[in-house]
Amino acid sequence: MSFGVNASCDVASAQAEQARSPAEHPNLVLATTVLASGLAFVDGSVVNVGLPTIEASFQVGSADLQWVINAYLLPASALLLFGGGAGDRFGRRRILILGMLLFAASSLLCALAPTLSWLLIGRVLQGTGAALLLPNSLAILGESFSDEARGRAIGIWAAAGAIMGAVGPVLGGWLIDLTGWRAIFLINLPLALAAIALALAYIRVPRTDGAKGPLDVAGSMLAAVALGALTWGLTIGSGPTGWTSPAVVAVTLGSALLVGFIVLEGRRGDHAMMPLALFASTTFVGLSLLTLLLYGALGGLLVLLPYVLIQSAQYSATAAGAAMLPFPLVMAVASPMIGAFSGRVGPKLPLAVGSIGVAVGHLLLLRVGADADYWMTVFPALFVIALGMSCAVAPLTTAVLGSVDEQHTGSASGLNSALARVGALVATALLGIVLSATGAALIGAFHLAAMAGAALAMAAALCAILLIDDQAP
Repeated sequence: MSFGVNASCDVASAQAEQARSPAEHPNLVLATTVLASGLAFVDGSVVNVGLPTIEASFQVGSADLQWVINAYLLPASALLLFGGGAGDRFGRRRILILGMLLFAASSLLCALAPTLSWLLIGRVLQGTGAALLLPNSLAILGESFSDEARGRAIGIWAAAGAIMGAVGPVLGGWLIDLTGWRAIFLINLPLALAAIALALAYIRVPRTDGAKGPLDVAGSMLAAVALGALTWGLTIGSGPTGWTSPAVVAVTLGSALLVGFIVLEGRRGDHAMMPLALFASTTFVGLSLLTLLLYGALGGLLVLLPYVLIQSAQYSATAAGAAMLPFPLVMAVASPMIGAFSGRVGPKLPLAVGSIGVAVGHLLLLRVGADADYWMTVFPALFVIALGMSCAVAPLTTAVLGSVDEQHTGSASGLNSALARVGALVATALLGIVLSATGAALIGAFHLAAMAGAALAMAAALCAILLIDDQAP
């Protein structure tokens, strides 16, 4: 999942940072953060387009194919807050470079993977690298600029994320059609090497960087194991074998471990990676639920639509990537304008209207079939969903930072970014019924998933209406 959508969600993390010292080479620092974050954004969107060829290459089933996505999303979700904490303790530039090195090495492992098992190991390591590099690249961006310069830098960073998300699927699809799926992982290498060189040369560590603070290692590991068990159980349960005993046991165990994680975080207080004090705000609870539901709906769409276009409508990988272009392009144009409007009316109305728009767009996907005309079916649905997300992402960023006190803005923004990825993780785990179908049954299963996405988006709208207060502190 990407297409630059997570770039919009992650903006709050940069805005929550306090400027420490102006960058000596601001444009090069900005280029470093764009390239570093671009590793995660490009990879997420490109791999979605490559799923059918990976499936054919390894001759695997739907459950295995889901793990190509989930093996990345799981550590990227569970360890995101840990990555930010590691940067605070050991130095942000150091952890950023470590994350990029890990991402580059694991991308090479994915490209050379002789079996699916090796590919999944590479994807887990990629997700871990993303969890290290993303929060620290954003923190460096936020602390290197101040006032109006920060706003411009964040705007350029977000726009670059949208552009990378738009170009990635088309470039990846072209590479897949030309040389095969392994090439989509190799494009990460020059990006990573360029970003590492820039970081070493131009990012200067402030004196306060690397301050000692407790790392919530136990919480991070418990969250990862809990999400892993839950994801594994949901993947099995949604697949062809159904809700067998292993699936039920895994979901039950994952749920119990999540409860244990919450208990542990409560005991750690403000030293927790997810301080429970955040949830004293009803608005923050509503924003968290909205993020989980809305990005869950979107995550399922971004995985399924290219897959269906290739498998049922006989699109090439290049064409399937190009078919998704309206989504990031509409968001790039509409989000800034709607963000300015939401600043005048408050976040509640745009979040509710945007979520409803995403629901309507999912219902328009019911018109998509094996022989459907792109401009009459796929394009209108993507256009409406993109408009809906444009209504939501900018107000969501502002509302998250405004829903908690200043002490917790960093934790709140990081948790919101993590929840967006958890939503996509859970949604992907539930796609087995679609990915295991073929022929006419695939279209029918896709329509069922579209209705589920519409229901999730409507639930997000209800969260906005019932729980979010425009006057939250």
